Amino acid sequence: MTAYTATVTVRLKRGVLDPEAETTQRQLERLGFDLADLRSADQFEIDVDASDADAAAERADEMAERLLANPTIHDYEIDVTERDA
Repeated sequence: MTAYTATVTVRLKRGVLDPEAETTQRQLERLGFDLADLRSADQFEIDVDASDADAAAERADEMAERLLANPTIHDYEIDVTERDA
């Protein structure tokens, strides 16, 4: 088994209201930043032991589907890297 870190980034789908992002965008614009859009996201770093990176990604995908993301309102992406010993 190899040690991997799976990073799962969960964000609201486009079109779903994101009050946190809207508030943050307004404040950034008041500070003089010109933004086209801003979305908030949650990021989870999961350390797993797996036979390969694909197996680690499959485990992270199952975790996202079952708990970390609501597929009705969220999109998510998974990035897997091998962890240093």
